[in-house]
Amino acid sequence: MQTVIQIAKDILAREGGYVNDPDDPGGPTNHGVTVHTMRRLGLDLTGDGVVDGDDVRVLDADRALQIFIEHYFQGPGLDRLPAAVQPSVFDMYVNAGNNAIKVLQRLLNQMRIAVAVDGALGPLTIAATMQAMAAAPDHFVDAYGIARRNYYYRLADGRAASRKYARRRDGGKGGWIARAEKFIAPRYHFTDDQHTARTASWG
Repeated sequence: MQTVIQIAKDILAREGGYVNDPDDPGGPTNHGVTVHTMRRLGLDLTGDGVVDGDDVRVLDADRALQIFIEHYFQGPGLDRLPAAVQPSVFDMYVNAGNNAIKVLQRLLNQMRIAVAVDGALGPLTIAATMQAMAAAPDHFVDAYGIARRNYYYRLADGRAASRKYARRRDGGKGGWIARAEKFIAPRYHFTDDQHTARTASWG
């Protein structure tokens, strides 16, 4: 079983370096850490009294790793989840904030384990996740990964500017989909034809 540091390092490798894509609501981002997160944490790394893209640009990998563990893993309580599902939820939390928890909560409700879909990982959601894992130990991690993949597709359905993250220019799977499928068993990966069919309505 991977340690949280190993999981965080894998996420760091997937995130890459500095980007400032005008189509990304996260704004300037470096190593997966957005300017909004840095403002919330008060990380004025340049010492000019303002937290902006310049601070994001100078953020180093070690500081980003620390932020991942303290604020994206321990902070929201992901360490209380069953170990097997932690990597996928953690990865999505870095990528999409508390939507990672909402995806989990919606999945639990689909399994007829009622919880509020509020993005907070409280004791009821933790207990429900434990129950779901016990009920479907060989399938729950894949089910979460599939729900995560569906979330990205639906997000792109409703926001044309986000479609480039779900579908490459050549029509193949974009970064969001490929990233979700890293946590899904290969037998549940979409084929190229399935992906093409799923995105056909985007034109």
